[in-house]
Amino acid sequence: MIRFIYAGVFALSISVMSCQENKKEEETVPEAVKTAFQKKYPGENDPDWEKDDHGYWESHFKKNGEKYRADFNADGTWVETENDIKKKELPEVILDIIKKDYSEYEITEVEHVQSATRGEFFDVEFKQKGKNKDVMFKPDGTIIK
Repeated sequence: MIRFIYAGVFALSISVMSCQENKKEEETVPEAVKTAFQKKYPGENDPDWEKDDHGYWESHFKKNGEKYRADFNADGTWVETENDIKKKELPEVILDIIKKDYSEYEITEVEHVQSATRGEFFDVEFKQKGKNKDVMFKPDGTIIK
């Protein structure tokens, strides 16, 4: 019986430490990043933060009921903002290109992206063997290499 009590206490301790770790991560978001986020998205007061594999600070938030993700460098420089959209929301010219040149692929994800370096584009992910294929389209249908 005492083993079960110790096991329970241990599991609870791990759980509490895990929550503390997440809180600690959020608290380390640089002030410059928080300030830049507030300037870019005034009124969005409760983003969830995490540091991604590229070293960017990623904010997850909702705007008009839709989920968004915005990336910032540690100095507060905005990198990009993206949100998932439905295939039917793509510009007609892109839908035509997909029908003509990518009809053998299944679409797994479509994102509308605003980027500091590339401007506005749509990132379409196609299913294929191995790693999925991403194709980035400008709104006029031009493919970004």
